[in-house]
Amino acid sequence: MSVDPVSNSHGNLDAQISQLMQCKPLSEQEVRVLCEKAKEILMEESNVQPVKSPVTICGDIHGQFHDLAELFRIGGKCPDTNYLFMGDYVDRGYYSVETVTLLVALKVRYSHRITILRGNHESRQITQVYGFYDECLRKYGNANVWKIFTDLFDYFPLTALVESEIFCLHGGLSPSIETLDNIRNFDRVQEVPHEGPMCDLLWSDPDDRCGWGISPRGAGYTFGQDISEQFNHTNNLKLIARAHQLVMEGFNWGHEQKVVTIFSAPNYCYRCGNMASILEVDDCKGHTFIQFEPAPRRGEPDVTRRTPDYFL
Repeated sequence: MSVDPVSNSHGNLDAQISQLMQCKPLSEQEVRVLCEKAKEILMEESNVQPVKSPVTICGDIHGQFHDLAELFRIGGKCPDTNYLFMGDYVDRGYYSVETVTLLVALKVRYSHRITILRGNHESRQITQVYGFYDECLRKYGNANVWKIFTDLFDYFPLTALVESEIFCLHGGLSPSIETLDNIRNFDRVQEVPHEGPMCDLLWSDPDDRCGWGISPRGAGYTFGQDISEQFNHTNNLKLIARAHQLVMEGFNWGHEQKVVTIFSAPNYCYRCGNMASILEVDDCKGHTFIQFEPAPRRGEPDVTRRTPDYFL
């Protein structure tokens, strides 16, 4: 006799979420089933996914699982708090597997309460260099889980729009994009290209200089205040919220408060000494930044906190 999968799925998922909250990874088969369900949900979402307030907007996490747990402790558990994450769940930290699995599990369990956007690290190429691939090999003994997740990343929405006013994305603007409709119309289900509008959304950075500039990152562009103002004006936006850059206070206003950078990985790479923050947008569209410090660490090698300067 088979168990009805629908009635059983919430209980099963809840058990998986509480296991993940203890920083214990799921089995390869559980990951496979979870990501299949996630794909069905994400396929229905737009390249510019609409989000209602109240919502808490978060920046890069980068596998710093204990700090993600701290973020939920400070910001409130999902689904009591609605969340919007702006990408970069994996690479660099020690717990990319647990971090991304937890966020995907929350997405499947509470699909209308949490939005997960794609960052430039949600890519096959980048994760092979910066840690996620190696972590999957170490924890599972093969690359299957890495492949399952990187295939899923292709379905993550690229941007979100909170109450038609706050445009949220990982990186920044693109010279090939004038309107949100331009974004709505492209096919996002692919590996992040090396150039072009999809690449720019995940790689670009705001800059003090006007106009478009060449990005030192080797992908995307830098864009000045004139560009942000024009884009906001054309699309009736109040604010561009983005992540992608380490900012020491956890958040940083730019372009005369037309753009804000939010970074949610405190003491980034376990050595940068930065604060992290999240942005709460309330029912009345008011903004509150909450800053937080690293969670207490358990079982991580001590060396990570004393890396010599020349590694920075």
